[in-house]
Amino acid sequence: MLRNLIRFFLVNKFVTLLILAMFIGWGISTAPFGWKTFLPSDPVPVDAIPDLGENQQIVFADWMGRSPQDVEDQITYPLTTFLLGIPGVSSVRSTSMFGFASIYVIFDEDTEFYWSRSRILEKLNSLPAGLLPDGVQPALGPDATALGQVYWYTLEGRDPKGKVTGGWDLYEIRTVQDFYVKYSLNAVEGVSEVASIGGQIKEYQVDVNPDAMKAYDIMLMDVMTAVKKANRDAGAQTIEINKAEYLVRGLGYIKTIEDLELAVVAVNDNVPIRIKDIGTVTLGPATRRGILDKEGAEVAGGVVVARYGSNPLAVINGIKERIREIAPGLPKKTLADGTVSQLTIVPFYDRTQLIYETLGTLERALTHEIIISIIVVIILVLNLRASLLISSMLPLAVLMTFIIMRYAGVDANIVALSGIAIAIGVMVDVGIVFVENIIRHLELPENEHVRGARLLEVIYEATVEVSSAITTALATTVVSFLPVFAMEAAEGKLFRPLAFTKTFALGASFILGIVVLPALAHLVLSLNFNKIECAIFGIWHWLLQEFCLRSITPPGFHFYWL
Repeated sequence: MLRNLIRFFLVNKFVTLLILAMFIGWGISTAPFGWKTFLPSDPVPVDAIPDLGENQQIVFADWMGRSPQDVEDQITYPLTTFLLGIPGVSSVRSTSMFGFASIYVIFDEDTEFYWSRSRILEKLNSLPAGLLPDGVQPALGPDATALGQVYWYTLEGRDPKGKVTGGWDLYEIRTVQDFYVKYSLNAVEGVSEVASIGGQIKEYQVDVNPDAMKAYDIMLMDVMTAVKKANRDAGAQTIEINKAEYLVRGLGYIKTIEDLELAVVAVNDNVPIRIKDIGTVTLGPATRRGILDKEGAEVAGGVVVARYGSNPLAVINGIKERIREIAPGLPKKTLADGTVSQLTIVPFYDRTQLIYETLGTLERALTHEIIISIIVVIILVLNLRASLLISSMLPLAVLMTFIIMRYAGVDANIVALSGIAIAIGVMVDVGIVFVENIIRHLELPENEHVRGARLLEVIYEATVEVSSAITTALATTVVSFLPVFAMEAAEGKLFRPLAFTKTFALGASFILGIVVLPALAHLVLSLNFNKIECAIFGIWHWLLQEFCLRSITPPGFHFYWL
């Protein structure tokens, strides 16, 4: 099979060159380093480190105002035992806190992520009646992993020069975050969730007077019922006036404090008892269990969570682009001193910097390693044409590795790219063995000064002679990594990308060695370098004569070069 492949691509050089051009363009478009070219970009998903988290899904149940023991007894325990029967579940862990419960369902590593989510949703939709208290509705967490938090930001008042101005209440900032910024960023491709953090949620608060309630014989539940009934619209039928039909609606949504103060709680002797008669209505913040602090000041903002399987770098770039779009439309106000303050989205955790630093380090390391390998090959081989053939293998094999990574689902991170760096030495060996054997055959007395079909046959025989040996050597190297492929859990997620990329790089170098290298060797070794050198020397002589010597040569004198 190898003989047929080598001969086909050696004879059909046009097909070989087309495949080579395809590999180069495809590799550049999938490279994770963000190269700006005219080619369409479809890069390998990029992150700084591998995702070592377990294959887990989170179920959240809220029961406000209840103690951890009540939550444990009535929510956490029955829900945990009910979720144990899901296929592929290895363990279920739970946490009971004040007012809520979190259940972590851990699946086997080979379980597909979204399949596990669908199984949990099926279970939650078939909860038996009475298993959980009334009003408790468990919900499935976002489709993200433990490393999904890629971008944190705050909303701050800034003047046109970018200086912090203040002048914004925390509930104003939180309202803008919840009803404007959050929805805009949620629409970015690859975003699983935008969670609001910090600030204050504005709400209507009724402070009741116990003495007044006792005087009017009103219970606290009566006040709660009155508030609920006062804040709703009612739909009626229609009424016909002058042969025109009109829809009848009752508008009752609370819009101001006065609307709530006028809500009727009870009627005593045909006298309505309103909420303002038994208490005070104000606007205030909702009860909080924590705050977001920045340099000692309380702030409000959000965190962007990337979806499972998405490209974190692409998600962050999409978030930044959307922020630039919505920034001019954020609210602004004029402060008492005349300063115009506008809310501004300020990042304080951006994984882009870490990703770029990681990629930059590995890009420089790969570049330096390739350049050093080329220099060493040129020095040791002492044959310019052979050195060029061997050196061309390295960047081409790296580009082919990016192609395989893109469609094999291997992300580009510090561990995966390190596998390519480790494999460069073996990749050089593949080219050296092929090219050195070709040069050795050409140095034989019967093969000196061969050209045309005879040169093609010599290259073919030299390549076939060592192809089986190289196949065995590369297979041995790949087999030595089988224990790495067999790793599980966090160790497997950490080291398997390295084993994959090294294997991809070795496979790419072998394919190039039997497909591209013989054809390139025939093209390069067929060139008559004596004629090329004479042509280059003639051009150099003309350039010297026309541009350098003319300015210093006296009239009537000419220089002649032998």
